[in-house]
Amino acid sequence: MQDLIRDLFVKNLNNPYLNKLGDSALIDTGNQKVAYTTDSFVIDPIFFPGGDIGKLAVCGTVNDLSVCGARPRYLSCGMIVEEGFDYRDLEKITLSIKATCKKAGVNIVTGDFKVVEKGAVDKIFINTSGVGEVLERSKLSPGYIRPGDKIIISGTIGDHGAAVLLAREQLKFESRIFSDCAPVNDLVSSVMCADIKFMRDPTRGGLATTLNEVAIESGRNIYIEESRLPVKESVKELCEILGLDPLYMANEGKVMLVVSDRSASKILSRLKKHALGRNSRIIGEVVKQKDKKVYLKTKIGGTRILDMLRGEQFPRIC
Repeated sequence: MQDLIRDLFVKNLNNPYLNKLGDSALIDTGNQKVAYTTDSFVIDPIFFPGGDIGKLAVCGTVNDLSVCGARPRYLSCGMIVEEGFDYRDLEKITLSIKATCKKAGVNIVTGDFKVVEKGAVDKIFINTSGVGEVLERSKLSPGYIRPGDKIIISGTIGDHGAAVLLAREQLKFESRIFSDCAPVNDLVSSVMCADIKFMRDPTRGGLATTLNEVAIESGRNIYIEESRLPVKESVKELCEILGLDPLYMANEGKVMLVVSDRSASKILSRLKKHALGRNSRIIGEVVKQKDKKVYLKTKIGGTRILDMLRGEQFPRIC
C-alpha cells in the first residue's frame, strides 16, 4: 500500500501538501492554519461490539485531525449503499453518526448519498472529510524528535482489531471484546503543549507500523519494552490462540505520542486523568542511532527488530 501511494498517487499528484503524507494536510489560509483530511470506511461487519460503521467514520476523521494538533469543527459525509439495504440499519447508522458528532463537538455540514445495484458494494461504504482549526500551542513534526524523547501510548492496544475479528468470523470466545472506537479530540486538547513533538493514531497496521513510520520520518531508532505494553488479557489470549500480534492490530481510540523527556511524567499524569487515557503508559524512547529501526526489548531480556507490517493481518478493519 505504501509503495502504491508513493509510486502512483504521490508521483502523479505531487504538491507540498500531499507529499508530507500526514494524517491531515495543514493549510495556511492567511489568517489561520487549518487541517483537512478525508477517509473512506468499508469495514466488515458494519456493526461490531463497541461501534458501527457510522461511529467509526466520525471517529476516524476526528482523530486524524486531532493528532495533527487541530480542533475538529466541520465534517462531510458521503454514503454509497447497495439496492435493498435495510432502512432500519441506515437509520441506526445515521443516529450513531449524530451521537458521535455530538460527543466530539462537530457537525456534518455537507453530504452525499448514492444507491448502486445490489452487489456493486457490500451493504454500505462511507466517506468522511473533516476540517479543523490548528491549535496555536501545537507544533508537531517528526523533525522535532530528538534522542531521549519518550514514547507514550494512551491505552490498551489491539482492542478494535480483536473485536472486529471476533464479530466477522463469529468466533466463540469466553471473553467479550469491545472496540476502543472513540473520538480522541478532548483527550488530545487536554494535554496539548509545546513538549509534545509528534502524535499519530495507530489504526491500520497497529502500533508497530506507526512506530516504524515515526522512525523513518524522524531518521531515528526507537526502543520499546514489551513489559510496558498495555494489552487486555482477553486480547492477549485471542492473539495467542490465533497466532496474531496485538502490536500489529488496529486501534480506533488511541493516540501514540512522542514527548520530551523532561515533560513525559507530567503529560502521562494528565492523560491518566482523562477517561480515555487511564491506561496510558510510557513504553519506550527515541535513541541517537539513525538506521530508522524499531527495536522491542522482550520480557525475557532479548531484543528483536519490530518490522513494518507487510500486508494486512486481515482486511476491511476500518
